[in-house]
Amino acid sequence: MFRKILIANRGEIACRVIRTARKMGVGTVAVYSEADRDALHVSMADEAVLIGPAPSRESYLRADRILEACRATGAEAVHPGYGFLSENAEFAELCSDKGLVFIGPPAAAIRAMGSKSAAKRIMGEADVPLVPGYHGSDQSPGQLKKEADAIVYPVLLKAVAGGGGKGMRLVESADGFDDALAAARRESASAFGNDDMLVEKYLEKPRHVEVQVFCDGQGNGVYLFERDCSVQRRHQKVIEEAPAPGMTSELRSRMGEAAVRAARAIDYEGAGTVEFLLDEDGAFYFMEMNTRLQVEHPVTEMITGQDLVEWQLRVAAGETLPLMQDELRISGHAFEARIYAEDPDRDFLPDTGVLSYLSPPAENRHVRVDTGVLQGDEVSVYYDPMIAKLIVWDETRERALSRLARALSSYRISGVASNITFLYNLARSRPFIEARLDTGFIESHQDLLFHTSDADRVQELPLASLYLLLRMEQEKRNRAGVCDPWSPWNSSAAWRLNQPAVHTGSIVLNGVEHDVPVVEIGSGARRRFRITAGGHSVMAAGTLEGNELFADIDGYRQRVVVVPHDGQFTLFSQRGAMQFALAQPDYGEDERDLAAMFTAPMHGVIVKLLAEQGAAVEKGQPLLIMEAMKMEHTICAPADGNVAEFYFQARDQVSGGEELLRFEPA
Repeated sequence: MFRKILIANRGEIACRVIRTARKMGVGTVAVYSEADRDALHVSMADEAVLIGPAPSRESYLRADRILEACRATGAEAVHPGYGFLSENAEFAELCSDKGLVFIGPPAAAIRAMGSKSAAKRIMGEADVPLVPGYHGSDQSPGQLKKEADAIVYPVLLKAVAGGGGKGMRLVESADGFDDALAAARRESASAFGNDDMLVEKYLEKPRHVEVQVFCDGQGNGVYLFERDCSVQRRHQKVIEEAPAPGMTSELRSRMGEAAVRAARAIDYEGAGTVEFLLDEDGAFYFMEMNTRLQVEHPVTEMITGQDLVEWQLRVAAGETLPLMQDELRISGHAFEARIYAEDPDRDFLPDTGVLSYLSPPAENRHVRVDTGVLQGDEVSVYYDPMIAKLIVWDETRERALSRLARALSSYRISGVASNITFLYNLARSRPFIEARLDTGFIESHQDLLFHTSDADRVQELPLASLYLLLRMEQEKRNRAGVCDPWSPWNSSAAWRLNQPAVHTGSIVLNGVEHDVPVVEIGSGARRRFRITAGGHSVMAAGTLEGNELFADIDGYRQRVVVVPHDGQFTLFSQRGAMQFALAQPDYGEDERDLAAMFTAPMHGVIVKLLAEQGAAVEKGQPLLIMEAMKMEHTICAPADGNVAEFYFQARDQVSGGEELLRFEPA
């Protein structure tokens, strides 16, 4: 076994590798950028080496500086984690040339799977099922469109060198092909330095099922069962589970054996994942192979009881696989929810800032939190906005899903936007509970996941109103302090002489403002509130104990959790989660309000201007494209008007919050 390894990565995966290495008695070296001086992985490692400025191309992607850190510290092997250099064949070769062990597959295997078109050819020869498509070398727009027309729309454009959903576009018809190809190529060139494309038949409602494989240097190969990763946004996974719901033993065997064939076809060693599309008729097709440890590997660990990082270290050190296929078993069910700093209501736009408050759920044998940040850390524009991975396990899918919902409702984050509310709604939604899964799940269930319907508002507004009333009463009592508790001036009630107590106010619920009149009836233990919301009136009563609201709405009693954060509140009920706040006074729209619509959401680069300066434009018309955190964002006109002036040109760098253009409404 190695005496010391270097982890060529950051964040939660670096922390994850360090934990296993420490358990095995292996010394660890962390590398870090100037932005990560105080990062958790730096403090956890035995040694740490500064390798450059904040941008990843000047630090975590600098192979020369990482290799120099190995030489300086005496590290014998390099664990690349995922992302950055983990699937860089040249880096794997450089490690070998310097006498270092690359804890991953051989460079030839990485190279074979690095090109999607080459991978398809190899898989076809290995008798692994393929989706109909074009994987050829002729990359002219005319040839690609010709192939798309022949496949029949809809088709999927995918970057040959891509991953993580970047450089990918769905094309519904021939009319949209040219624009989609141009956008996919721009994104692919920016992310991978390669704009080659492949074209595939788009399956209408497939599931994304992947198989974890492991091979050693002695010719042994196994599959550690499958994961369902169907729920995605922007072709990136949101929540994963293992085993895949509805999987028969016969289908599991066929997919697992196909995955092992795929690995053996490229003389694979170490941890890898073979991704398949599973069609509604039970047919499955090879999609790609990830030649590294996957982000979602913890769900496999939870159902198998195996430490996959330990397996990686043992195989890289020349040992045989710890277990053979007939020794592997599935136990229970596991979910992984990715906690991101992002705003689901703004098309999952990443957010940046300081984690002013961070309190994850308590860990135990059922709940695991993999993270690389602590309270007070900054979610930087330079790196992926993942805060943590929340993993839960239980004996059945139903019980594991209940644990996931409870864990999400106890996760506390302030300082940045997060997707916790969205994930909770997903976990509580009926289609997800019933495992009615496909890769278009989010698009198909917008109303359930974002709670935009009038019925949802009518149900939750009384709860939100009751909470705010009880909270204000608590605050008034706290302010009264030692003053006369019997004085009417210290009463928490909105008392009126010979009149009913009337409260009026406006609540912003999921971004929509509602007037909610409340009449207080009775006093003491018999006190009730008549709350009118959405044209419906209910009788409500309740008590507030910390973050728990015990409510009685028209005789229906329930316990809900309400979490305050950044001046807002999130209410977690059995129906889902909703965000609300007291409405602030409206002082009227001015020019600053309009300017805010045209500010850069974060640091980035202007990709393309889509309108002429001074041109008349229509509401919804795209005005410019900018790229931030490796994703394209389109700024559109909020109304009919004129583009008076662009403040930047294509390829200009912009800072978050900078005004991009001046717009004059018609």
